[in-house]
Amino acid sequence: MKILLADSLPDAAVDRLIAAGDDVVAAGHLDADGLGAALPGVEVLVVRSTKVTAAALDEADELALVVRAGAGTNTIDCARAAELGIFVCNVPGQNALAVAELTMGLLISVDRHIAAATADLRDGKWNKKAYSQADGLFGKTLGIIGLGDIGIATAARATAFGIDVIAVDKPGRPASVLDRADRAGVRYVDDLDTLLASSDIVSLHVPGGPETAGMVDAAFLAKMPDGAILLNTSRGDVVDEAALIDAMETRGLRAGLDVFADEPGSGSGEFSSALARHPSVVATHHVGASTEQAQQAVADGTVDTIEAYRSGAVVNCVNMEVEPRRAATLSIRHEDKVGVLAAVLAILRGSDLNVSTMSNKVFAGAKAAVATIDVGGVPSDEILQRIKAHEHVINVSVTLA
Repeated sequence: MKILLADSLPDAAVDRLIAAGDDVVAAGHLDADGLGAALPGVEVLVVRSTKVTAAALDEADELALVVRAGAGTNTIDCARAAELGIFVCNVPGQNALAVAELTMGLLISVDRHIAAATADLRDGKWNKKAYSQADGLFGKTLGIIGLGDIGIATAARATAFGIDVIAVDKPGRPASVLDRADRAGVRYVDDLDTLLASSDIVSLHVPGGPETAGMVDAAFLAKMPDGAILLNTSRGDVVDEAALIDAMETRGLRAGLDVFADEPGSGSGEFSSALARHPSVVATHHVGASTEQAQQAVADGTVDTIEAYRSGAVVNCVNMEVEPRRAATLSIRHEDKVGVLAAVLAILRGSDLNVSTMSNKVFAGAKAAVATIDVGGVPSDEILQRIKAHEHVINVSVTLA
């Protein structure tokens, strides 16, 4: 396969792909505007921070898989990729520990004034009295918004500091998540308002996108106690920056931030931000996942995702239908002969029954197989009889959705 790396991967990961026979093209110089011209002939695209726009995807002729070397996929036009039949996969959870570590680092830095104290020492100033004014973290309450891998990892580390960790009780969380959160010491409150009012510290671990853009607005911040700390290591556009500045100036809120709304599009550049300059902010340069440990884990996960695709499996795909659009499921036991399924699909096509998902499994001995086909409508008795009439079909059954 031809694989384009729009952002760099460690040499060991690249060597794995080359050893598998792939044609790997490293193009870390590309930006969103130049990406499209590089896509013709490429089957797999790997990105970290490079934006993948609809216009770029439209220039691809063989692209089948986009892998985000990380968790968030808000920089990829997943909707357009879905329209073009291109899988978009991510590598979730591999950088969770690194982001959780930075979250705790920001919290400690805010509480102990580490950034300002360091700046004064470098400037030759000694002010022990001013920098002795710290609250301490033991016994504080941390409200986590976004109880995924990073949120749970942050909870575990906060609990080790003697911090009480809370999250909103949401129905439908998988049992595995509930178990991990329980072991991390998380307890639950009924709603977001209760969490905000009860938390000395609020930490954001939500994905980017329309559903979370501007979530932390003036009304949100007004529900936090005076002097509370806001931590954001998720996405910059989650926070209304003007509202946060106002809350810091009028109510003494403080913030530890790794992300901003208008970050430079490249790894370095000029950056002018009133929020980043504010004296109540401790900040870093969107480096939450940027440890050697995390980058290696993400790289390994990226290559594993490509290897899975090579073998016919698609893992961690974010732009597939969560539930197949089906009205009925056909179970067709048939002789394992060429052309049987083609004949069945031709019957469904002639009856305007669209297939949403399909699988075919062969029994031991390779004499018979069973096809499971989800269809968008309920097949009539006539259709079923036509399928059953095929000389190599053993039996047909239908289950309604």
